[in-house]
Amino acid sequence: MAVGADRPLFACYSPIMQIRPTVVNDIRNLSEIDATIEASQYLHVDRSGEGVNISWKIEPRSLRSKLIDPNHVTDNLTSSLRHVIGGIEDGVAQLAEHEHQPVGLVVAQIRHEAGTLEILDLRVDYDLRRQGIGSALLFEIIKVAREKELRAVSAHTLSNNFPIAAFLAKTGFELTGLDTHKHFNHDLVKESVSLFWYLPLSATE
Repeated sequence: MAVGADRPLFACYSPIMQIRPTVVNDIRNLSEIDATIEASQYLHVDRSGEGVNISWKIEPRSLRSKLIDPNHVTDNLTSSLRHVIGGIEDGVAQLAEHEHQPVGLVVAQIRHEAGTLEILDLRVDYDLRRQGIGSALLFEIIKVAREKELRAVSAHTLSNNFPIAAFLAKTGFELTGLDTHKHFNHDLVKESVSLFWYLPLSATE
């Protein structure tokens, strides 16, 4: 996921910006969003102890070399987006446009068994970051989650994507867990540990 933060709700301030529901015809144009992830830091995950007596420490560190990931739209994202748009899966997909060109996207699915709305992807065009687009898209997700009376909004990131981690932390998400074997058996060595985030919406659950 690639995001921009800072000024929230940009759609309220600029008549040439808007956020609207994503439709099937938008999918072919998503490649126009330059969602490149660029980072010079990562979240280092350190494990100590053995068996059940273990502890974890997470801290920002400088990358050996700058991360530049084009973050292309994947087949899995396209499939999930089609399912949400078509109503096969309960969720929400919102597109941000600038002068009728796509500049941001957020896709999320409702996890009924968990009572959460899980963000599957949040991307903002590289040239338009730090203008509140990411915050505005996130606001749409939170609004839907509240309307559906869900207990939280959740997200999954990788430890080498520092910008999204900083953005989620800044917007109130709590880092609640990690998985060092989700994608490969050596995610920890590859500095690509899966991190799990939650934004609680209900104080009673």
